[in-house]
Amino acid sequence: MGKNKLKKFAEMEVLEHVIQPPFDDIFKNDHPLKGKWNQEVFKKDKPIVLELGCGKGEYTVGMAELFPEKNFLGVDIKGARMWKGATDSKNKGITNVAFLRTRIELIEAFFGEDEISEIWITFPDPQLKKARVKKRLPGSIFLNKYRNFLVQNGIVHLKTDNEVLYEYTLSVAKHNKLNILKSTNDLYSETIDNTLSIQTYYESQFRAQGIPIKYLKFQLNREIEIHEPPEK
Repeated sequence: MGKNKLKKFAEMEVLEHVIQPPFDDIFKNDHPLKGKWNQEVFKKDKPIVLELGCGKGEYTVGMAELFPEKNFLGVDIKGARMWKGATDSKNKGITNVAFLRTRIELIEAFFGEDEISEIWITFPDPQLKKARVKKRLPGSIFLNKYRNFLVQNGIVHLKTDNEVLYEYTLSVAKHNKLNILKSTNDLYSETIDNTLSIQTYYESQFRAQGIPIKYLKFQLNREIEIHEPPEK
């Protein structure tokens, strides 16, 4: 491991708004912060918004700056990437942002019922083999996990450069009769609000290559078990 990564990991260890639980502590166990994020971490009772697979944390930090009336939590397993958002938010004195380093497969161990109001999934690695697509972050397996901690009719956002992942997620939403609030396969051809104009590192690269950005926004009904749409 390079010295720069080791330095970043060391700095992350002392950042109070970064939570990095060992795998063995949460495998088949709930984390002590489950149901207590506003009380123990943010110290203010506000709606909590997750960014799953937050990478460098640009979106998490950008949203926190735009919406001080909400709390934002970036989640990723890559600590060296997350370091940027964690240090930027500390240096800027942003108090409504935190980061959680963990495998998203274990996400249910961290949040209690009704604890999360919105979920952002920004440019996930699609891995689009048929056997795997339902296991991606906007797929049916994860959507059923989110139902356990998202408020009723809480919002899920997907931004992606990948047409197949966008169309797949849209088909899941339609098949399960979820309320679709917005869908577009070319986001920047439209007038967009400040939240959607925040760009991740990867998004700026895709736009520079002329790749259209896709966006989907829908509500997740926790009373409905999410099923896979029939294969075409």
